[in-house]
Amino acid sequence: MKIFELNGVLRPSLTKASVKSLRKNGQVPCVLYGNKQENIHFSVSARELKDLIFTPQVYIVSIIVGGKKHLAILHEGQYHPMTDEVLHLDFLAADEAHPVSIAIPIAIEGVSEGVKSGGKLIINTRKIQVKGLIKDLPDTLPVNIGELKLGKNIVAGDLEYPKIQVVTSKSTIVCTVKMTRAALGAAAAAAAAGK
Repeated sequence: MKIFELNGVLRPSLTKASVKSLRKNGQVPCVLYGNKQENIHFSVSARELKDLIFTPQVYIVSIIVGGKKHLAILHEGQYHPMTDEVLHLDFLAADEAHPVSIAIPIAIEGVSEGVKSGGKLIINTRKIQVKGLIKDLPDTLPVNIGELKLGKNIVAGDLEYPKIQVVTSKSTIVCTVKMTRAALGAAAAAAAAGK
């Protein structure tokens, strides 16, 4: 999995006034917690965050703050409801020696038999939660739909990947091939011709 580098500055004050001042100066307040370490409050430039936030890609984040490097996962973000401006970010500390849980985007592979028969592919889930060591985490999770027939679906429980465990509920529908009017018409015509 790709690493995204982020340079942070320790926050000496956690007051509302200091947070307001940070945002006014193009900085985003952040916190790094977990992994049995003390919480680290820091800020980063809003410009540095664009390639981390506004992308379908998922990264392990390498945060350099106070002269130390910390591996982390972007856990949660708060955004302005009107402008989508990043207001606050929470990072969860990660460790290369211990498994981490992270949502990774899926990558559809192949052409479904159901689509060839006139069905429509519906992608219900764009990311799957998995658990594994950082070194084993892929950038995307391939989902082969070649044998997916009309009216059938692929659920998270159908997916298996080497060295990582799928954590998303097994019953979560990843994708399905829905019957379309064209497919229904073709099926009815084929049935009528067979009589």
